[in-house]
Amino acid sequence: MRADAVRNRARIVDAARELFREKGYDAPLDDIAKRAGVGPGTLYRHFPTRDDLVDAVMQAWVDRVNRSVEDVLTGGGDAREVLLRWLETYVGLITVHKGGAARITGALDDAASPIRTKCEVLRGANQQVIDKLAGDLRPDVDSLQMARLAGGVATVADNGDLPAPAVRPMLAVIADGLLR
Repeated sequence: MRADAVRNRARIVDAARELFREKGYDAPLDDIAKRAGVGPGTLYRHFPTRDDLVDAVMQAWVDRVNRSVEDVLTGGGDAREVLLRWLETYVGLITVHKGGAARITGALDDAASPIRTKCEVLRGANQQVIDKLAGDLRPDVDSLQMARLAGGVATVADNGDLPAPAVRPMLAVIADGLLR
């Protein structure tokens, strides 16, 4: 790819990330192109569909998920502290973009979803937490169940613009329900 094409692609992804945070994943593509300083044709050459653009925006997020679960698991504390810290981190990860929590939570078990691979990353991160805390968690806890529970709280937080202190008690109820 030519240097100008690489720059344009990066500007489009950055503009999309900003507008997705402000307006959600349904932000008009023309607005993204305008903010990036490119024409709509340039945007569509790089990203033929909205889902392609969402996927590109989410790649940096995937890297962040992987770092975050590692940080939580090496941060110390008893099982409840680790689990609650992960649930808070999880909610933070899926509420980065307005509307993201509902979109991600709804796609968690959808094999046809364009963000399926990103959902698999989240489920994998949950599985790492489950594996680490296996002796302290109920034996019937699985990564999809944990993702849906935390995702439900995240969706409420996102839609209601709730601050983290208002979300923590709800996540504590989930953590207590997952522990033995």
